[in-house]
Amino acid sequence: MTVLGEYALPRDKPVWTSMLVEVLGILDVEEKSARQALARSAAEGWVVSERVGRRVRWSLTPPGRRLLTEGADRIYAFGREERHWNGQWLMLIVSVPEAKRDLRHRLRTRLTWAGFGSPVAGVWVSPDLSRQREAQQIVSELGLDAQAMSFTAAYGEVGEQESMVARSWDLTELKDRYEDFIDRFTGLHPTGGRAVLRAQTELVHEWRRFPFLDPQLPAELLPAKWSGTKAAELFHHKHVDWRPEAQQYWDDIVEAEEAG
Repeated sequence: MTVLGEYALPRDKPVWTSMLVEVLGILDVEEKSARQALARSAAEGWVVSERVGRRVRWSLTPPGRRLLTEGADRIYAFGREERHWNGQWLMLIVSVPEAKRDLRHRLRTRLTWAGFGSPVAGVWVSPDLSRQREAQQIVSELGLDAQAMSFTAAYGEVGEQESMVARSWDLTELKDRYEDFIDRFTGLHPTGGRAVLRAQTELVHEWRRFPFLDPQLPAELLPAKWSGTKAAELFHHKHVDWRPEAQQYWDDIVEAEEAG
């Protein structure tokens, strides 16, 4: 999906199986695994195949195009915005019985994706008040709106705000992930279209994980010299720097496939 989003999506043209297998091979994906990945993507409704003679080519379906477009918007915009915070918190109280573990998991997954953290069981917090409508939609779709409550307020005088943040989000693990990303790509200087395409694809593939992991807290709530800021600068610089040659190499492969 990273390959399709980075190269196929902007062109809106079918892609031959042999070409996708070749590009995934550059990323050390074996042919069998590449074909299995295509089959899974088709089964999930993201791509559809078309036979042309003895060859097969693939196109994005409308849901697949929408998924990748939304993903691209989020990936490329992530880390660019500087958040201004007025000190107000959104607090959501919603409890799910212990017996309904699947429902608890779905609630946790969706609220985490929306940037909420949970300092104690049944309580979710976010410094982004605009998330209230999304929270309302989540609890409504899960059938939990009848017992859910929300508040907006500043942190009080009991306890420490820093402690609540530490209990709500694992910023230490996130910091380590950002630093691994920085270590991996800072000194990477690929030469030649094939190497640049590989580096660019791996860069995007690794970066696309962070919107799922990072709640994008305002600077006031983050540790000093937050590594996420440096990682974002690195990603956007490398992506712009490598993009022309990576895209050109993709076009060269397309041209070779069409000629062959």
